[in-house]
Amino acid sequence: MEPFQEWTVQCGIQQAEGFQLASEDGLDYSVVTSADIPAGQPVLIVPANMVLRASGCKQELMAMSSGGVEEAVKTMGRIGAGLSVPEFYLTLKILVEFEKGNESPYFPWLNSLPRLYYNSVSMTSFCYECLPPLVFNLSREEKVKFDNLLEVLKKVDVISDGIKQSPDIIKWAFNAVHTRCQGESGQDKFIVPMVDMFNHGTETEIALNFDGEGNCAAMTTRDVPAGSPLRLSYGDPTNPSVLFARYGFLDETSPATFCKMMNIKSTPEVVDIGYDFSKMLFYKDTGEISQEVWDVVLYSKVLANIPDVRKQFYDAHMCGDGNTKQAIHQNFFLQTSTEVKNHVDTFLKQLDELSSKAVGQDTNEHPRLPLIMRHNEFVRNTFVNVKNNLDPMVAQASQQQQQYKFSK
Repeated sequence: MEPFQEWTVQCGIQQAEGFQLASEDGLDYSVVTSADIPAGQPVLIVPANMVLRASGCKQELMAMSSGGVEEAVKTMGRIGAGLSVPEFYLTLKILVEFEKGNESPYFPWLNSLPRLYYNSVSMTSFCYECLPPLVFNLSREEKVKFDNLLEVLKKVDVISDGIKQSPDIIKWAFNAVHTRCQGESGQDKFIVPMVDMFNHGTETEIALNFDGEGNCAAMTTRDVPAGSPLRLSYGDPTNPSVLFARYGFLDETSPATFCKMMNIKSTPEVVDIGYDFSKMLFYKDTGEISQEVWDVVLYSKVLANIPDVRKQFYDAHMCGDGNTKQAIHQNFFLQTSTEVKNHVDTFLKQLDELSSKAVGQDTNEHPRLPLIMRHNEFVRNTFVNVKNNLDPMVAQASQQQQQYKFSK
């Protein structure tokens, strides 16, 4: 890390007073400040020529290639991997620089990157067997990206056969890019050395700004007292499973998690009602259930065979008629709450079965297992809190319905 920090200074990267790299174990580094920093101040400025952009890597690699890089990109398009092309250029650039060894101008940065990753691409086959459905699907998506990369790299002509035949090196480069690059999906992606040392936070202190010349400034978004971490957002803080699968860490500060309902058919109407990973939430500490969960379960399951009421509910939702929506919810509350309760009970049982698989396994052979178990326990605790709220609600609704039938 010391040569890396010296290199950043030589390259013109400017740091504010108090900016520090810190580590508790000598392996995982993050950024903290040892001085008070007011809001709106730059803590790090990286010149444009230090920013690795997929578009710039593309131009450089195409100029080096005799057609192999272009053929690889065409292949990605044919196999449905077109959205991963920006990451492909960045990964190939890292492999080119890696092969240069210490002659690469990026060597101090490359030499500072982690060797050990805990994300889904690094997991063993057994690890996958211990993953709940959503994380399993997300992890498979990441694994497919890596498998596609292995295939298309066979076509490129800017790295040696030795690199192409070294899946561990390719996986290291893949993980470096996919855990450090930023940018919207399908658009130009970028990696900023030293900016990539900021950890993720549900609450953040840092946001990135680019000026007209492409220089990158990491700015404070609020007053930051000395001794505080400096963090930026890696993505939606209410879906820790996505962060877990891609980046290999568990964000235990996340306030909520997706309700894990994977058996709902996604249609434009259901999406309008609220079917979205970032909206259908169970809240970690309180066990509360987001309104979107109630709406989607009612619309997609309870009212599935009552088309006239279903349409009435949809129309009320789309025009903002809260009174009509609430009336329909009240009429079908027992059915809706029972559907949610059955899902929670089934998922808790599934989590227990998944966790039991890991008992007695060798963590030297499967070093990501402890993190997977922590993730499963995090989700389980959330679902238990939801269940503790749901059970009495369903019991009360059932009792009220029985009393109503008796009175009639």
